[in-house]
Amino acid sequence: MHDIRAIRENPVAFDAALARRGRAPQSGAILSLDARRRQAIAEAEAARAAQNAASKEVGAAKARGDEAEFERLRALVADKKADVARLEEEARQGDGALHALLATIDNLPLEDVPDGVDENDNVELYRRGSPHDFDFTPVEHFEIAGVAPGMDFATAAKLAGSRFVVLRGAVARVHRALAQFMIDLHVEEHGLTEVNSPVLVRDEAMFGTNQLPKFAEDSYQTTNGWWLIPTSEVTMTNFAAGEILEAASLPLRFTAHTLCFRSEAGSAGKDTTGMLRQHQFEKVEMVSITHPDDSLAEHARMTRCAETVLERLDLPYRTMVLCTGDIGFGAQKTHDIEVWLPGQGRYREISSVSVCGDFQARRMNARFRPEGGGKPEFVHTLNGSGLAVGRCLIAVLENGQRADGSVDLPEVLRPYLRGHSRITPEGDLA
Repeated sequence: MHDIRAIRENPVAFDAALARRGRAPQSGAILSLDARRRQAIAEAEAARAAQNAASKEVGAAKARGDEAEFERLRALVADKKADVARLEEEARQGDGALHALLATIDNLPLEDVPDGVDENDNVELYRRGSPHDFDFTPVEHFEIAGVAPGMDFATAAKLAGSRFVVLRGAVARVHRALAQFMIDLHVEEHGLTEVNSPVLVRDEAMFGTNQLPKFAEDSYQTTNGWWLIPTSEVTMTNFAAGEILEAASLPLRFTAHTLCFRSEAGSAGKDTTGMLRQHQFEKVEMVSITHPDDSLAEHARMTRCAETVLERLDLPYRTMVLCTGDIGFGAQKTHDIEVWLPGQGRYREISSVSVCGDFQARRMNARFRPEGGGKPEFVHTLNGSGLAVGRCLIAVLENGQRADGSVDLPEVLRPYLRGHSRITPEGDLA
């Protein structure tokens, strides 16, 4: 959500920032609604003052026996009372209309975000690790002989339709090991607090992290009104909703391993084979709630947390900064981390780490009290994948595949797999 005062003070800069995202100017419509709302408030206050003044004179006119003046003043009080009610309703409607409009307008990109139209204009910051050399033609994850028995798309389709998978045996265990490894790393080395949070939330939580109202079609809603979370960013960020935190308690850093649900609206025809793009998946999410002065440093820190997962798994990756045309609705700046998938012969996104400034905090009224006192201020929020478990499984399987259909597994996973180090061509752990 945007600060209406900032838009009033510099509407040209506001529209210019939106233009960098390819959005049409919005300040005119916003300020028009704001002016009508403020005028209604001012007129309501004036009518209330007139009502109060006339009310004071009614008794005096009655006491003087001036019936004509008494009746005139009593009628004036009634008229002004009706005016106050009408104008306050106009102000409420105007406030609702302004709030609804602001809720649909993207966050403004930071100045150092590169300009661009789409993902083709994203800028690579660096690469780490080199793609493995294979003495055979690598295949995609679902084509690996040792993986195929443990990745059942046919049964999943029978149960739930397309874009679902049933994992079995060795593949399911590696998937679970990856999630446990990520959580342990973030808690024990990166200092995040592990949480277990609901996967069903109310409208308010989805609004707070900007899934609603604009992106309702991207998520699933139950018949009694709950929403299935698209990521635990929704729950963990909303921990601060409606709160006034002490500055000394910041930053708050959380991580959770949860199921996630996305309708994948608009993705028809994209990644239809394999388990790269699913309606139901698991993710280890990271959320930070910070002092405004610290959010950019926290963004760099969270990026390193996500990158460290890939480095420990010995997976080649590159880190991108997204251009203005590709960053998400609520982000000021985003780093995408893309892992190398030899089966596809290209890098694919496995984590997005975003700083949102006070955009989400305004939507959920999440504030902190400055040290030494003073008026509460809005916190800054950040979120990032640390990592998407299914996509990480894909990367581990494809990068570890061997010519005989077996898969060598990263050494760091062995404690989670009872010492096993590979998936055999028959699909067993060994």
